Amino acid sequence: MASVANTYARAFADVVLSAHLDANRAVGGLHEIARLLAESADLRRVWENPAVPAEQKRNLLDAIVQREGIDRQVRNLVAVLIDHRRVQFLPRIVEQLEKELDARLGFAEAQIFSARELGDAEKRALETQVEKTTGKKVRARYALDSSLLGGAVIRVGSTIYDGSVKGQLEKIREVISS
Repeated sequence: MASVANTYARAFADVVLSAHLDANRAVGGLHEIARLLAESADLRRVWENPAVPAEQKRNLLDAIVQREGIDRQVRNLVAVLIDHRRVQFLPRIVEQLEKELDARLGFAEAQIFSARELGDAEKRALETQVEKTTGKKVRARYALDSSLLGGAVIRVGSTIYDGSVKGQLEKIREVISS
C-alpha cells in the first residue's frame, strides 16, 4: 500500500506548494491529527466505521481542526482519507509527504550519530560540511552511539560518511590484513 501513501503525499505536496502554504505548519497539522488518531481508539472506530454517517465524521474532524488551529487544506486531505476509508494510511502518508517536500524544496535529511553529545558549534560545523558535500540544505537529527568511541557517522539517504574512530580502526585493520 506504499503506492496509496505515495499518491496522496505527492498530491498534497502539490497543494502545499501551489497554495504557498507553510510546509512545516501543514506537516505539523497532519502529525497532530495522526497523533490523536493513534492515541484514541474511539476516534479510530468512528472514522473507520462505515456505519457512521460521513457528515458526523467530518463534524468531528472540523471540531479537532478548529481546536488545534489546523489549516483548511490539511482538513480537506484528512476528510478525503476518511471519505475513501483510507485514514489508516495517514501516518505513512505524512512520512512520504515529508520526504516529497524535502526533495522538492532541496532538503536532505541527515542522521548524525556521535559518541558524545555535540555542542551547537559542532552541530553547525557538521551540518555546513554536509550541505557542502550534498549541495542541499540539511535537516539533521542527532543520536548518540557509544560504540563509535569518538567522531561521528553521518547518513544522508543511503550514503554513509564514517568519520568515527571505530570506522578508522576498521579501515586500518582491513589494510593490515590485506
